[in-house]
Formats: sequence, C-alpha cells, structure tokens
Amino acid sequence: MPAGMAHAKPETSEVQLNGTSELMDLLHIDVETDAVDPKPGREDLPCSRNVLRKQRHWEKQVAAKKSRRKEEKLRRKMNRELESGASTERQFTKRVMKAITKERLAEARSTGLKLCVDLSMTDCMSDKEISRLAGQLRRLYGSNKKATRPFHLFLTELREDSRLYRECVRMNDGFLNYTMDITDGSCLDLFPPASVVYLTPDAEEALESVDADKVYVLGGLVDESIQKKLSLSRAGELSVCTARLPIDEYMVKKDNVKNFHSKILAVNQVFDILLTFCDTGSWMEALQTWFPSGKGYVVAAGDSPLPPAT
Repeated sequence: MPAGMAHAKPETSEVQLNGTSELMDLLHIDVETDAVDPKPGREDLPCSRNVLRKQRHWEKQVAAKKSRRKEEKLRRKMNRELESGASTERQFTKRVMKAITKERLAEARSTGLKLCVDLSMTDCMSDKEISRLAGQLRRLYGSNKKATRPFHLFLTELREDSRLYRECVRMNDGFLNYTMDITDGSCLDLFPPASVVYLTPDAEEALESVDADKVYVLGGLVDESIQKKLSLSRAGELSVCTARLPIDEYMVKKDNVKNFHSKILAVNQVFDILLTFCDTGSWMEALQTWFPSGKGYVVAAGDSPLPPAT
C-alpha cells in the first residue's frame, strides 16, 4: 500500500471523531437549555406545567395540615386553661379571647343559669333615667361576657319603638349583636310562674342560693326612680315568688356624715353580686366586692350570717 494512503484513514477517522464530538457537545448544550428554559411550543411544556401545578397543590396541602395542627394545638391549650381556671388574658390574642367569649355565651344559652331584666316599668322614668338604665344594661352585659360561667340573659318587655330601645342602640356599641334574648313579651311568656323568682329589696325572704331550675328577674329601674315598692308591686302583678339580697344577714350600717343608708342597687350591681356568689358560694365575698361603699353598709365580721334583728 502506498505510503500516502497509509496516513489517509487515520486523518479521516480523526475528523469523524472530532465531528462527532462537536455534534455531541451541541446536543448536550441543547438538552441542558431545554431543561432550564423551556421554549413555548415544545413537547415537554405541558408536562412541566402539570408538575408545577401538582407541586403547588402539594404545598397547599402541607400548609393546610400545618394550620390545622396549629389550631388543634391552640384549641387543646384553651380547653386546658379553661378547665384549670387559669387566666387566659395574658396568653391569648384578642381574636382568640373573643372566640372564647362567644363560645361561653353560646353555651350559656343552653346550659347557663337564667336571668331576666324586666323593662316594663320604663314609662315612669325620665329621659335621664332611661339613659342611665341603658348604661347599666351595657355594664351588666359586659360583666356577663367576662364571667367564667355566664348567665343566659333575657331583656323582657323591651319594645323596638320604646325610648329605652333607641337609647340602648345609640349608647351601646353593638347592642343589636349582644348574645342575649330580647323580647317585648313578659317573663311569664317564656317561663312558668312557679319557676320565677323576682328579686326586689322589699321582699321579706332573703335569697339563700341560686338554683338552676329557677329564673331570676331584676326590675329595670335606676336609683332616681325610688318609688316605694314598685318592683314588689310588679312581682305581685305577675303572681311570682320574691326574694331580696341577704344584705341584712351579712351587712351592718356604718356611721357616715350624711347618715345615709340605702339598699337600692343598680341592676348591674345586683348582677355582679349574683355572679360572684355563683362563682364563690360566699355572700360575704360577693357583697364585700360589689356592694357600693357609698350606700352606708359594710360586711359584718365573722363567717356566719348575722342573727335576726329583734
């Protein structure tokens, strides 16, 4: 074989190998480019979108599971706090506290002690007294919201065209959303007379306990409306039992410059005393905490009720 031909094939082979190498390099570059930056119209684009959609769906599922676990953990923590009676104000956000309050009030509508505020006597009150009563109802509802075991509240004989209703809407933010029952009927339209106990300072019998099978009624009056035995007369019209707070049994008059002594309390003050008694079982503690000092009475020393006056 001629010498010149002997060297021809290796050169040709080298050119072919080099060409193949360059071609593979080009193919390698194209493949990498496709994987990083897919071009519109390429066959693998629908697959990429499907993968991204599945990935987003998976991420949403993971986030939802985390959220549910967090909510469940918070719910269990709230239940532990409520069962232990520990304070939750410092630990939970305002939104969570609002949810807890809403749940308590909703539960009270089916299991709580029942209390009515009888608003049938507002026609004899001045506009100033009506405004004061609206404020007292706001404070009463505020106390019930904070209570560990709130009452199921009723406002009876409250007409939408009445002065008090308009004043409550004007003065009390969110009044129409209060978690209580409002009716223009009387307490006897809701409950049998035998279950009703009308609380009035003029009653002969002192209230000894608060029973779940009873409905307690407060007369919707204010301090200025000191008309003798008005709430007692109203209880007589309804033919229901009456009772008074055990002020005489646990409190004594104290000396003061004006020689002023009164057992007439605002409806929210009576309610606060009832709430505290239900929580503690102690009339002394309830009266000492909520009976206004300006009324001229103080809780007597000792743990037992005072002997009856002779």
